Amino acid sequence: MSARSVSDPPAADVLAIAAHRDDVEQTCGGTLLRMAARGLRTAILDLTQGEAGTRGSAEERAREAAEAARILGAGWRQALNLPDGAVENTLVNRIEIVRVLRLLRPRVVILPYWQARHPDHAIVATLGYEACFLSGLRKIETGTEPHRPFKILYASLYADVRPSFVVDITAFIEQRHAALMAYRSQYANQSAGSGLFVPEEEIRERTFAEARHYGLLAGVRYGEPFVQKEVGLVDDLTLVPVQSI
Repeated sequence: MSARSVSDPPAADVLAIAAHRDDVEQTCGGTLLRMAARGLRTAILDLTQGEAGTRGSAEERAREAAEAARILGAGWRQALNLPDGAVENTLVNRIEIVRVLRLLRPRVVILPYWQARHPDHAIVATLGYEACFLSGLRKIETGTEPHRPFKILYASLYADVRPSFVVDITAFIEQRHAALMAYRSQYANQSAGSGLFVPEEEIRERTFAEARHYGLLAGVRYGEPFVQKEVGLVDDLTLVPVQSI
């Protein structure tokens, strides 16, 4: 990764950080598509290579991730080499993420929700947040200028929580599904992991049903849910979306 100065324009407006290749496709792929359609620059940072997965190899998932990024319209995607299944919140790992934050200089960072079935996902929520904080400290030396994102959001699709807001992904639901299914090593029917993975023919029904549920909460057809920790701010009460009655 080449160094950038503080005067350079950002390489990404929105950066999604996830533990594994295929995480963002499930949790915020439609949102990345919507942001790209609005002319915003999007990027994806996967923290592991996927070497510990029941299905596929790190090399296969790298090829699939590149194809998924193309479908999502992401202008930048890379993976770090943190151990799959054993991600830790260490200073070394935080600095690795800081280097990316200072390179891309995003305004918005999307992280996984902090409660999750997979330990890597829960750890990345804290690891990513602390990296965003450190990235703004001038005395943390990386050879690039400090940068702290303005907004940190948590993709909460698989968390049993009420979202702070929902993004309308109705126009992008088919592309989101295509990006997820680019991971043939993970989602095509096969004997390996057949007792753990959802059958291929059910993936579309399940993912569309989840998006439909969150869309209904916000008065649209399909949606992706997010949580923010800070209080929201409204300027004009007459322009607040989602009908009450």
